[in-house]
Amino acid sequence: MPGPTLEMEPVEPQSLKKLSLKSLKRSLDLFSPTHGQFPAPDAESKKIRMSQKINVEYGGIKSAPGQPSRQANSGSANAGNQGAAPSNALALTGPGTQNALVVGPSLQPKGQNDVGTSGKSTSMVSASAPFSERLTTSAIIERIPSKWPRPVWHRPWKNYRVISGHLGWVRSVAFDPSNNWFCTGSADRTIKIWDVASGRLKLTLTGHIEQIRGLAVSSKHTYMFSAGDDKQVKCWDLEQNKVIRSYHGHLSGVYCLALHPTIDVLLTGGRDSVCRVWDIRTKMQIFTLAGHDNTVCSVFTRPTDPQVVTGSHDSTIKFWDLRTGKTLSTLTHHKKSVRAMAPHPKEQSFASASADNIKKFSLPKGEFLHNMLSQQKTIINTMAVNEDGVMATGGDNGSLWFWDWRSGHNFQQAQTIVQPGSLDSEAGIYALSYDVTGTRLVSCEADKTIKLWKEDETATEQTHPLNFKPPKDIRRF
Repeated sequence: MPGPTLEMEPVEPQSLKKLSLKSLKRSLDLFSPTHGQFPAPDAESKKIRMSQKINVEYGGIKSAPGQPSRQANSGSANAGNQGAAPSNALALTGPGTQNALVVGPSLQPKGQNDVGTSGKSTSMVSASAPFSERLTTSAIIERIPSKWPRPVWHRPWKNYRVISGHLGWVRSVAFDPSNNWFCTGSADRTIKIWDVASGRLKLTLTGHIEQIRGLAVSSKHTYMFSAGDDKQVKCWDLEQNKVIRSYHGHLSGVYCLALHPTIDVLLTGGRDSVCRVWDIRTKMQIFTLAGHDNTVCSVFTRPTDPQVVTGSHDSTIKFWDLRTGKTLSTLTHHKKSVRAMAPHPKEQSFASASADNIKKFSLPKGEFLHNMLSQQKTIINTMAVNEDGVMATGGDNGSLWFWDWRSGHNFQQAQTIVQPGSLDSEAGIYALSYDVTGTRLVSCEADKTIKLWKEDETATEQTHPLNFKPPKDIRRF
């Protein structure tokens, strides 16, 4: 027969977490009856620990000039030893001022011929300083004035005229060397010539079958050169107002154009990733400067080596030897397409712009000087520099920023206003150019207008103060 059955008490189902906490509590109750209290601080161990920390952090720093008495009082027992040789003794004051730490002298004794310290003092962090300041060594580091050049004050620029005449995006601009007129090329396939003083239209030239991306006016001949997306490079005789030469050879659209300042040579760069060198008179192609991996979108020339500098969508800048047609050097500082470059009219330097940054380089070696101190945060299509050291950069979002060339300080951020009837997205700036004097700036924009800018004559240093803060960390690349 089966024996009597014992009724078992029902076991409450408990989670693993609850059981673990119960076990932990039992262990604490068993082994540590005072587990809710912190152990009493050990003054000796704290003293050793703090002395070690101070010795590591401030071992090479002398005590502050205003705290000799504390050092003398705290180290009175070791006065005889201190007279013999310097020590790294670290004195702790009483319990009332536990944070006031005094560092003893740790440097070698100076001889008779040693030069004394200068008048510049390095002070310790006081006991009453905030906790964040006591954690850093900034209070004992000697304050070195910034070596960054202070920017020159420039008057802000303002828009004083809007010219509306093109039927498409205005993509290029060039000034006549006599400063009487300027020409603009547009996506409506025309080149228009405007009077600088009045802004009136003087002439319209037709001949291209695609938008005109590059313009240049010769200072030695009565010639104007144009290049466009139709792969054509044309030479216009301004006495007859017609095309007299065409330069054939580009395999795709031509994006940029430049005239050599001293010899009769024309340079064009395009979407076929090469920069072509043309003889103006014979229409012959002298060199094909090949080496870029993507569209050559900016080029400028100089009378001395490097005579040709090109920027490309492959994010590199190349210096070229015009005698051999070979690359002299390649600058790889940019991370994005180098869409615009501008040489300084007086200094041996140039600036290049891409979406990541605007950088300044020296010539002729191409050494990196510095970045501009702000970021425009947009695709920069064009830039121009005048002799006064004012650099203007135009962005795809309609931003027109003005910079001090020497320091890289951005002293004005203007925003172009689209003409009535245009979309806000048509606020892009495609081309910028100063006139010969550098006192007028022309911007060519996506709302089919041409805007003229000049300095605000009423502005003073009091009405528009210079808000400049030198950079703390200088990027070396």
